[in-house]
Amino acid sequence: MSILDALGLGRVRQARDGAGDTETVRRIVAELEALEPEKARFVAAFAYILGRVAHADQEISEVETRKMEEIVRRLAHLPDDQAVLVVQMAKSQNRLFGHTENFLVTREFLEIATREQRSELLDCLFAVSAADESISGAEEAQIRQIASELGFSHREYVDARRHYSDLREVLRGLRGEARE
Repeated sequence: MSILDALGLGRVRQARDGAGDTETVRRIVAELEALEPEKARFVAAFAYILGRVAHADQEISEVETRKMEEIVRRLAHLPDDQAVLVVQMAKSQNRLFGHTENFLVTREFLEIATREQRSELLDCLFAVSAADESISGAEEAQIRQIASELGFSHREYVDARRHYSDLREVLRGLRGEARE
């Protein structure tokens, strides 16, 4: 099964011949020339946004990296080496250009992804941030920002976050205070 089938990309609007691509997405796509351009563009943007959350606290841990690789490998049906390459490039691009590219890449993803794919990404963002058994305030704020950029309502964001409530640092602090 291809990523197009797994993520419903058969319904994705036709690519605009790269006209709206950000530099970040173009660089990752170039490394994945063996893939169909639409698939590569989708995977590049998806991985970059995962990296955006992992880097929210200015550090991408090994466990977050492994979780990103697992997600990209599973959802994109990529071999291990390609999944590792995509994630490493997305992380590097995020570290180098995150301040200027974050919104642009997320907007591009919004344009090429279906509602179902955006919902799946939202869940994956929480999974990456929870990979180390804790969701920091910075990671949570970044996910909230991305959710907004992807057109999710506050209620939809809260519903997605609910599955990870026990890992939220902000709630752990409150539970600790209640015990004292």
